[in-house]
Amino acid sequence: MNNGSFDKKTIEDLIEVMAALRTPETGCPWDLVQDFSSIASYTLEEAYEVLDAISRNDLIDLREELGDLLLQVVYHARMAQERNAFDFTDVVDGITRKMVRRHPHVFGSNKQRAAGPQKGSWDRIKAQERSEKVQAKAKLAKTFQFADNQFTATPKPSTSTRPQSILDDIPLALPALVRAIKLQNKAAKVGFDWPALGPVFDKMREELLELEEVSIKADPRAAKDQVMRGRVEEEFGDLLFVIVNVARHLKIDAEGALRTANQKFTRRFQSIERALAARGNSVHQSDLEEMDELWEEAKRNEKSAGN
Repeated sequence: MNNGSFDKKTIEDLIEVMAALRTPETGCPWDLVQDFSSIASYTLEEAYEVLDAISRNDLIDLREELGDLLLQVVYHARMAQERNAFDFTDVVDGITRKMVRRHPHVFGSNKQRAAGPQKGSWDRIKAQERSEKVQAKAKLAKTFQFADNQFTATPKPSTSTRPQSILDDIPLALPALVRAIKLQNKAAKVGFDWPALGPVFDKMREELLELEEVSIKADPRAAKDQVMRGRVEEEFGDLLFVIVNVARHLKIDAEGALRTANQKFTRRFQSIERALAARGNSVHQSDLEEMDELWEEAKRNEKSAGN
């Protein structure tokens, strides 16, 4: 390991650190008992921490959060290496080859570079990659043993005889908002989409009306009425889905727009808290009328300040 006080650590150093943490008897007790599933939530959390640093335009935090995310990649690769499946160099090799393969207009032949990006080439290359992945998984199943049987190299047998869907490669674990966008984009690529924004707004109003109608019939206090509560939740989900479609047609980043709305709400609510504190009061001692008045004042202040 590189121990020079002025030498920057390298990815090799990080890989060695992780190997030491995972070494039986001498490693870290906490790290030794972790598996893919137990640290998956940390991996997702670190990705969101990166996003948060970017949204705050904080490059110091971004550097740190990218390191935390990289650690997660090294962690998963180390556990896979312990199962004789793959290691970090395989991860690097795979993503490098994928980027080269998906950009023939940059890395291809003289003819491919001269032709520039070709419409549909990205999807064609991805389709070929999916086919190759199926073959690779079959080969992996014969070659490697997974000690704890936590993972298998081949997908679980399905009782369904349905043909492969273009939606199959959209991960189920994605945040619902992100997955909705990806589902709609996939369907739109094969023509399953509204041709203009008008019909999307019509559909949004239709879904809002349906939600209103079923909500009026439902008694929110009647927890035992699971059927009606289920219908309300379903209609609410339909409304959210079509609102995402509105954002897509408007070329708006729905996730980013909601994140901005969250920040605005936080900013204005904290303004209420400060104003109440100046009065010797708090949100716990105030009422809706007073807080709403302060909310409107915060809005006016923001507009006058150009926010």
